[in-house]
Amino acid sequence: MPMLDMPLEQLKGYRGMNPKPADFDAFWDASVAEMKAVDPRVELRPADFQAPQVRCLDLYFTGVGGARIHARLACPPEDGALHPAVAHFHGYTGSAADFLYLLPYAYAGFYIASIDVRGQGGESQDMGSADGPTVYGHIVNGLLADDPRQLFFRRVFLDVAQLAGILMDMPQVDAARVGCMGGSQGGALTLACAALEPRIALAAPYYPWLCDYQRVWDMDMAINAYVGLKDFFRHFDPTHAREKEIFTRLGYIDVQHLAPRIRAKVMMGTGLMDNVCPPSTQFAAYNKITSEKQMVLYPDFGHEYLPRFEESTFTFMMQLR
Repeated sequence: MPMLDMPLEQLKGYRGMNPKPADFDAFWDASVAEMKAVDPRVELRPADFQAPQVRCLDLYFTGVGGARIHARLACPPEDGALHPAVAHFHGYTGSAADFLYLLPYAYAGFYIASIDVRGQGGESQDMGSADGPTVYGHIVNGLLADDPRQLFFRRVFLDVAQLAGILMDMPQVDAARVGCMGGSQGGALTLACAALEPRIALAAPYYPWLCDYQRVWDMDMAINAYVGLKDFFRHFDPTHAREKEIFTRLGYIDVQHLAPRIRAKVMMGTGLMDNVCPPSTQFAAYNKITSEKQMVLYPDFGHEYLPRFEESTFTFMMQLR
């Protein structure tokens, strides 16, 4: 088969190389406790777009740091029954999915919410600020701050877990039947959500980003969505004197280290020719998931449309009905 990365048999045993901070679990336990202490002040408003037999709503809530976070919510009319739910997460720099994407789930009886990641292409605020430079991209935002809690993606990981909890708390939603899904950045957020909200029942990520930064660097693939890594070193550590420290700090927002927390049943889609999120980085996370899981491989595909994976995801989520 075509090969961009390691041979497949080696990928199946790869466990990642990016360092894990010694206080990683305590860091995320404290972060989740901080998130749960926030009064979300959930607000629902009718959306401009509407469709027959479905309610289309704009959902707003307060996340960590006081930011108001926006999501699109589509759901069936209120009927007194308990419904399953799905949280959807978009790719890097994007915004919440169009309601037309959400409608099949709503017509199938789901509550489905798609978030606007803070500081990117949608309505959500980013009220956080970090000491030190950002350069290009959000990965390195907060990387030189004294406190790793200033890392941008810490706030985003908490936002997606908080959204899942808000869905679970809705009186029309069965908290035991909630899933999450998304690709690229959305794939990383799917894994983070399932790790930080352990009640998630099903998770369907595809080619997840934000995995195994050290491996990305060593493959000379700090380009595209990872280009911030290269620019960061060139500007602020040109001799790599602080390389171990930097990659260890990035370990706080490396989803491979969150993966062992996942309790959901997982279906992941991966293209073995992915030159944006290298397959080995995806396997680093997948191989650390201890719950029931399956990987759908696309040997000839990269970071692109994966034929019928969305249909497979829909069928996968139908287990929640």
